[in-house]
Order: sequence, then structure tokens, then C-alpha cells
Amino acid sequence: MSSWTRGPLTALAVCLLLLAGAVGCGSGAARGHGEGGSAAPAGKLLDHTDEAGRRYREVGRESAPEVGVEVQPDAGGGWDLRLTVRRFRFSPAGTAARAVAGRGLAHLLVDGRLVCRLRTPEYHLAARLVPRGTHHVTARLYADDETVWAVNGKPVQSTADVTSSGPEPDANGSPAGGASGASSGP
Repeated sequence: MSSWTRGPLTALAVCLLLLAGAVGCGSGAARGHGEGGSAAPAGKLLDHTDEAGRRYREVGRESAPEVGVEVQPDAGGGWDLRLTVRRFRFSPAGTAARAVAGRGLAHLLVDGRLVCRLRTPEYHLAARLVPRGTHHVTARLYADDETVWAVNGKPVQSTADVTSSGPEPDANGSPAGGASGASSGP
């Protein structure tokens, strides 16, 4: 092949590589930010921490996420939980561990004890986790880097009081008796 032919072919190959690179870098999803997320860190890290030592991430009230929690007894003796969120979207599993405004997951706590991490607004709470008596079911919002979303130094969370009026669960964890649910909105 002559040098005259190689020059245009080399230039064409370079142009194609540049074009492919520009197309691959054009979307937020390709960079891992997804659905309108910002590359800049969200909020300001505070020295406050939750019970597990995770730092609070302060955001302004006008842009802060909100959460409400509703808990209702189900026919099988457990509890159906539904979260209502505003200015917040649940991130799918495998999301990069970085704080993006309005994104993350919820930690579900019963009487201050972590039960699970939620990436969806619905969850079935087993009866054994809510024995006879009144219990506090809390949903707290976290960024994907496991920092706690906070406003005025307080975590973004909602708590519902749940009363199980049935007897203690039997050895198999099966409840007997009635129950009443509650809700707390954003």
C-alpha cells in the first residue's frame, strides 16, 4: 500500500475512534450518574453520625428528600410496609457508592435495630420482628455512599408506631391474635 493511501485511511480511523469516544461519553448513564444524577457531591458532610457511625449529609430543606411510612397487618400475621417518598428515588442494587442528590436507599429499623436495607418502597415485615406490644418502625433515607440524608442536623426519616395485640409468637415464630398498624407521612 502506498503512503498516499495510508494517510487518508489513518485519518479515517482516528476520526472514527474520536466519534465513538464522543458517543460513549455523552450520557449520564454511561458515566454512572444515571437518570439525571449529578456528578458533584450532594450536600455537606457533618460530624454527626447514626448508631452505626455513618455520617450525616446535610441538604437544604427545599431540596431535601422526604419519607413517610405506612404499616398495615396482613392476613398471614406479618406486616405490609409501604414508603412514600418525595424528591427521592431508590437506586438499584450495584449502584456506585457515591452521594447523588435525591438518590439512595432506606434503612428499615424496628425499635432502633436495623432490619433491612430497602431499594424499593414496599416490604413485608415478618411477625417475629414485631412481637406483642407497641413498636417503632422507622424508615431512614441514606445516600448510596451510606451517608444519612439530613436536614438541620437531623436524619431524614419517618416513624410509625405499630401495636401487636396478639400473644407472643410460638416456637415456630407464628403469631396469634390481632394487630393494628399506623402511618406517618412526610
